[in-house]
Amino acid sequence: MREINASAILRQLRADRSMSVAALAEAVGLSRQAVTRSLHALASEGLVEFKAPERGATRMGRPAQLVRFRAEAGYVLGISIDPRHIRVALCDLVGDIVAADHVEFQAEPNGQEALDTLVAGINRTLEAAAVVRDDVWFASVGAPGIVDPAAGVIKLIPSMPGISGDVLVRTVADMLSCTVYLDNDVKLATQGELWRGVDHPQESLVVIHWGDRVGAGIVLQGRLYRGASNDAGDIGFLDFVPGTAETAQEPAAQSSAGLGRFEQWVGAGEIVALASAVAQRLGDNDLASQLDSDADQQLDAVIDAFVAGAPAAVEAIDIVAGRFATGIAAIRSILDPGLVVIGGPLARCGEPLLEALGRHLERHPLNQPALEISALGDDAELYGALFHALAEVERTGFGRVEKRRSAS
Repeated sequence: MREINASAILRQLRADRSMSVAALAEAVGLSRQAVTRSLHALASEGLVEFKAPERGATRMGRPAQLVRFRAEAGYVLGISIDPRHIRVALCDLVGDIVAADHVEFQAEPNGQEALDTLVAGINRTLEAAAVVRDDVWFASVGAPGIVDPAAGVIKLIPSMPGISGDVLVRTVADMLSCTVYLDNDVKLATQGELWRGVDHPQESLVVIHWGDRVGAGIVLQGRLYRGASNDAGDIGFLDFVPGTAETAQEPAAQSSAGLGRFEQWVGAGEIVALASAVAQRLGDNDLASQLDSDADQQLDAVIDAFVAGAPAAVEAIDIVAGRFATGIAAIRSILDPGLVVIGGPLARCGEPLLEALGRHLERHPLNQPALEISALGDDAELYGALFHALAEVERTGFGRVEKRRSAS
């Protein structure tokens, strides 16, 4: 019963950060005496602290005794890794980010280079926050590909084969003395959207990452749906039967190893190939020149040109939007979500992309879901990693039970 009371008190106090003992007792439905006993025990464990009574109050009687949740008692680490970026963020126990680090690769890294960059990023983040490694209570990592969270391994990651298996978890665990959790990047990005994105009143929604790869996070009845093998939402592997002349087109880009059929059809490589062909046809020499060099910046160049209204980029992305709409229609026919959120690099295209998708969806017979651009952009995965880490810390009682086991 003491553990149940303490957990309820910590959850409430963590949400409000600081409360009077009387208000806390009322909020958790316990007697003031029971709450006070639990608070003294939690204070001895460093999770709460008593503050000076409120002496500015105008009411008669003894000033209210305040108690504060010690958000700085521990920290959690969130990590996002892909062929373009490594992002690291450290937050306290209420979810406030205290330090972050971001590295953008100029060329696709090999496995060891990515791991070395990650280690350096974690070190910089901890140093910036003046936090020692032992004060990190949990770390969550997001990576592209097919991931087995229970085993902590990446089973398939065509874009970064050098970090397949358990090497990513082992590298982070060797630095820290906490549990390290690994999950698919889109699954975590979906949790990030639910936590820190725009308000989503719908209980069913789909978050689609659209970039080099294409994947989706599925939320049903307000909960992330993973499927029997944690692979629900791997829409990049959809393979549609050709219908109209437009959908029957073969991809302009050469097939990349490991890409699913739908990814070949709508992903970054296809967008760049189409934009290059259209730019040459329309005589857009500036865009054609950009797409003929610096392969790592090609997608950004097309997106920038689209945002600027360059006809070649607009035409290319409109073609791919028509194909992408076919994928949304397939999702709608199976799941009937209330909302589809577009994340990943293509989210930078903004409202004009949603307008193109909406126009192409009009040719499908069923009522289509609402469309939104991700409010978090490339940070959604990082927020999802932090959310998961905080949820695990809360679920395990903020380390109280584990500390007692270690001491016994």
